[in-house]
Amino acid sequence: MMYQVIGLMSGTSLDGLDLCFVRFQKNEKWQFEILQAETIPYPIDWEEKLRNSILLSSEELLEFHSEYGFYLGKQVNAFIQKYQLENVDFIASHGHTVFHNPKKKYTFQLGDGMALKATTGIPVIYDFRSQDVILGGNGAPLVPIGDELLFKEYSACLNLGGFSNISMKKEGKRIAFDICPVNIMLNRFAAELGKKYDENGLLARNGIVDAELLSFLNALDFYSQGPPKSLGIEWVIKEINPIILNRKPEDLLATFTEHAAVQISKVFNTYALKNVLVSGGGTFNSYLMEKVQRKTQTEIIIPDEKIIHFKEALIFAFMGMLRTRNEINVLASATGSIKDHSSGINA
Repeated sequence: MMYQVIGLMSGTSLDGLDLCFVRFQKNEKWQFEILQAETIPYPIDWEEKLRNSILLSSEELLEFHSEYGFYLGKQVNAFIQKYQLENVDFIASHGHTVFHNPKKKYTFQLGDGMALKATTGIPVIYDFRSQDVILGGNGAPLVPIGDELLFKEYSACLNLGGFSNISMKKEGKRIAFDICPVNIMLNRFAAELGKKYDENGLLARNGIVDAELLSFLNALDFYSQGPPKSLGIEWVIKEINPIILNRKPEDLLATFTEHAAVQISKVFNTYALKNVLVSGGGTFNSYLMEKVQRKTQTEIIIPDEKIIHFKEALIFAFMGMLRTRNEINVLASATGSIKDHSSGINA
């Protein structure tokens, strides 16, 4: 059986909307081919609206949820037209996370799947996280199912997006967890210096690591917790925002780059990982990658650019495909839910 799916992903770092058109086919195991992929940067007004969506009233949030769903639909239509795509079986949309609090049993991703379907006329699978939270899980990370079935040959898979997260096999089970903030902070500090992001870590290289702040960051309670565990914007607001006031952005870039390198390499070393496949926007931050490699003997594997850029969108397309087959697409060993399950709403 063959499936052709468009996967949509919008990360917390607000780099843009990832669209990935993938063909899946199963012989002895699942195989994939990325046929077309593109990142559409958010216009400044949309970036601001998404960044500030956490501040909206309940009515404004519902309105924006619908508005963003229609926006996604327009982007998909333009993507299909631009590349003359045919035989799209369905769309799998992650949406854009606004609220995520598993302890209180809620998570919310912007982008109404009904609006997306109405705009494109294509079936949509969306809201992949809510069911896991209701089942006692963290609602994250979800990509381990793809790591398990599509990238099994590596000791672990590391994603460097808004937050870094990792998945690996331990005692026969796939475990996964968030490690630390990465681009959600680095892009923010780069913006203060008039840049979209810190290209190759050049800004961080010119900053000075604040030893006191670094020590405080590394001592945060989250890092002493065992997996499964996940991070969200609320954690940044509560734990990090109060301690970074009145500091130079270049020094914050240097400090948070070092902090990320410390936490990521610590995980590599703790689990004695032989090799790790790295993806996500942070992979292009050569300064961060150098710092991580200096602190570990683990072999860091950089795949081709399509995988680096679009692995998450690819895996959400894969999750949507599994959902249409009513097959497991969320692993309890990764999220902490009471059971493996098939998650996602069909629109």
